[in-house]
Amino acid sequence: MPTVLSVPEALPTYAHPGDAGADLTTRIDVVVGPGERVTVPTGVSLALPDGHVAFVVPRSGLAARRGLTVLNSPGTVDAGYRGEVRVTLHNTDLREAVELRAGDRVAQVVVQRVEHVRFVPVPELPASVRGAGGHGSTGGSQALVATAATDPTTPTPEERP
Repeated sequence: MPTVLSVPEALPTYAHPGDAGADLTTRIDVVVGPGERVTVPTGVSLALPDGHVAFVVPRSGLAARRGLTVLNSPGTVDAGYRGEVRVTLHNTDLREAVELRAGDRVAQVVVQRVEHVRFVPVPELPASVRGAGGHGSTGGSQALVATAATDPTTPTPEERP
């Protein structure tokens, strides 16, 4: 895939054969304070083929060990976009800052084919087993049950399809 790099070492790389995500790095030194967010440049611009999209997603190790995640995950890079891929990072840790140096891996990019559909307005949708059941309707968290009790728009078990 045609890739323009503002720094040669910014080329996205797969850590292991068969990995879905290729690592993206920051091209600047930055400190992400507790609870703060910052957008970092990656030095990468892509020319995705029509019918494809790149999703920017968090690195699980950074999220688990440092509380650093991609704020708008997945970030969407459309096929027609030719600018630099930038990643908005969020430090979820409220006590510790995260220091990053140029070249540190900060996110992953996953390229996928996408389908374009034609949206057709209809008066109602066909029935399904799940119906309109949303959050927690398939055996979700007990926390959602407590929320549902205080939300007048949530159907009771008797009202659910």
